[in-house]
Amino acid sequence: MEDFDRQARREELFSRSVRAGKRTYFFDVKSTRGEDQYLTITESKRRFDNEQGRFFYEKHKIFLYREDFEKFMKGLSESLDFIETGKLPDDYGQEKERSDDVNFNFEDLDKI
Repeated sequence: MEDFDRQARREELFSRSVRAGKRTYFFDVKSTRGEDQYLTITESKRRFDNEQGRFFYEKHKIFLYREDFEKFMKGLSESLDFIETGKLPDDYGQEKERSDDVNFNFEDLDKI
């Protein structure tokens, strides 16, 4: 039991929820066994299942690791700035080619 309590404390260090219309966002700071901290961002949306006649919660989760914070924040900030101002960043379109060989299309997510 003591190991379980220690693991639960180690795993979740901080949690914040934000209600935004029909969605709730959860920001949870957790740690790995090696004590490295990371952030999970969960979007939870209430949906109705017509077949079962009841509500359920659809969840989507992002795991964000410390080594990615700076790049993630830059991308998020530039995206929000574009929404606010309509102005593209000076280096827009100059992103380096991805180094992996994964061919990924967001439309493919609907097929999963």
